[in-house]
Amino acid sequence: MKVALINTSDAGGGAAEACMRLLKALQLQQVDVTMVVQHKKRADDAVYTVEKNFFGKMRSSLNFLMERIPFMLFQERDKLVRFAFSPADAGTDISRSKVIREADIIHLHWTNSGFLSIKDLKKIFALNKPIVWTLHDMWAFTGGCHYAGPCNHFKNQCGNCYFLRNPEDNDLSHDGWLRKKNMLGVAKSLSVVTCSHWLGEVAMKSTLLKGLMIQAIPNPIDTELFSPKDKIAARAKWGANPSAKIILFGAANINDRRKGISYLVDALHILKNKYTEDTPMEIVIFGKNKHFDVTTLPFPVQQLNMITSPADLAEIYSMADVFVSPSIEDNLPNMIMEAMSCGTPVAAFNTGGIPDLIDHLVNGYMAEFKSSADLAAGINYVLNTANHNKYGSAARYKVKRMFNNEKVAGQYIDLYKSIV
Repeated sequence: MKVALINTSDAGGGAAEACMRLLKALQLQQVDVTMVVQHKKRADDAVYTVEKNFFGKMRSSLNFLMERIPFMLFQERDKLVRFAFSPADAGTDISRSKVIREADIIHLHWTNSGFLSIKDLKKIFALNKPIVWTLHDMWAFTGGCHYAGPCNHFKNQCGNCYFLRNPEDNDLSHDGWLRKKNMLGVAKSLSVVTCSHWLGEVAMKSTLLKGLMIQAIPNPIDTELFSPKDKIAARAKWGANPSAKIILFGAANINDRRKGISYLVDALHILKNKYTEDTPMEIVIFGKNKHFDVTTLPFPVQQLNMITSPADLAEIYSMADVFVSPSIEDNLPNMIMEAMSCGTPVAAFNTGGIPDLIDHLVNGYMAEFKSSADLAAGINYVLNTANHNKYGSAARYKVKRMFNNEKVAGQYIDLYKSIV
């Protein structure tokens, strides 16, 4: 059984990391698997790139520009939604590539940013091979947005999209919705997987995916790689205060609207004014940061910028007393899973797929959605509870039990066998 995983890239972003981890998990179970990407960033023989030469790279760059520039110039409401909506009207036809032709199962993941257009996806569906589509956001069943927020147009048909500059009945989102309807009409054997139960429930309510087989299978994680490290040694290595309470926050892009940095700022000010008294606190932040001013935070800040090494990440998670996730839209965040696997409890908003990870007052704290006050209370609770070590142990136990490589790979292998 040959499986072809398809994702825009093999690194950079949550979907790329999740897909790469699945590749490794399947390999450990002796599955013949290849990952097909547009952008190859890792030296891995199991990753096949369509950018084989200069002309391939030029083509992919042109596809990205062809999709983005018209949207930016004529359609986007404002810069906050620039990458929150993908028209997918430019891409590369990979349906005739050797890996796709030889695959017994095609396993789609995240294919935007100019990799596969809706037309290209339709060609893959038209091959009549068994297809699994793992959804990392809502894009597959909307007119173009990755997270719909308060909008529920996808339950009927998209149009009048608030992501667009001039929303109307027959706007870009309606066109995208119609093109996806047409695309899915040629799919003879499609199984949909969502990384969280929340996304699965939402997908079942959509007009485009209603009636299809939809099941929730989480992303896997290497629990040996992401495991508790020596806290004192990690703090010494990364320059953190050895005697302070360390609050950790990270995101691929700290300025991403969905990651909720404004709620974190408010929560930390509430924490300082209401709870901390004389307790020394330090904030550690990692991730791309172009605009956020860390001096707005009320505690000393250690900024680590981008961290790509899993070994480094495990040390950083391990040196923290709490990891905070103020995300307001998320599926199954890798960083929460990574922190928990390293024995660090998490305080986060009760939203999206996060409840699949955190059990409130068992291995972390689930704050009321968009309540900075409750998030502050949660941070304080995790930092000061007498059960802090038990919370950390329970967090790691949950990840080892539910999200380990063997368990997740086994769920996918069972699915593959059922559809071949």
